[in-house]
Amino acid sequence: MSAPPETAEAGADVDAALASGVAALGLAVDAAQRAKLAHYLALLAKWNRTYNLTAIREPSRMVTHHVLDSLAVLRHLPKRDGVRLLDVGSGGGLPGIPIAVARPDWRVVMVDPSHKKAAFLTQAIVELSLRNAAAHAVRVEDLAGEAPFDVVISRAFADLATFATASGRHVGGSGALIAMKGAYPNEEIAEVPAAFAVTATPSIAVPGLDASRHLVVMERR
Repeated sequence: MSAPPETAEAGADVDAALASGVAALGLAVDAAQRAKLAHYLALLAKWNRTYNLTAIREPSRMVTHHVLDSLAVLRHLPKRDGVRLLDVGSGGGLPGIPIAVARPDWRVVMVDPSHKKAAFLTQAIVELSLRNAAAHAVRVEDLAGEAPFDVVISRAFADLATFATASGRHVGGSGALIAMKGAYPNEEIAEVPAAFAVTATPSIAVPGLDASRHLVVMERR
């Protein structure tokens, strides 16, 4: 059975927005990967009716504010294969799921203490056939059984000091903690624990999103 015209049109609009967005970011994301990203957004919208995973409900804004916002960090992450990435406080899978789709050669682990959110992450991993991803319903402080990570990232977990204190032990020797922020967080940077150094604070340009975005990169001293 074919999809209703309005559903097909919405799907085409999402794919077009994804295609232009990833092209603007300079990412090698093919049609099959874009289809997975669109499927992810459809799942997010479906589960959002029950579990309130995101306040953003319009498909076009979900593309820019969720998927492209997550993928925009990739140019600031390692370029090599086999990177191990931990997404702390993943919630609805951001930035972990878009990154796992775009970088199938990486290992992406997502943690969130909410069992409902972790259930969504697990279902999304299954439906999108993300063999490189895993989700755990656990506080990052209690995560065990995982080797150190090259990148420990968070999009909306906590202030920088709390993020570093809670997640720092999961960073490998040459790895980095990376916090995704909006406006430049001067006050939070001043409170970063002495054990960590802020090594970079690049601004991020997200296609179609007229808002301030920054990354804060922290490494062990």
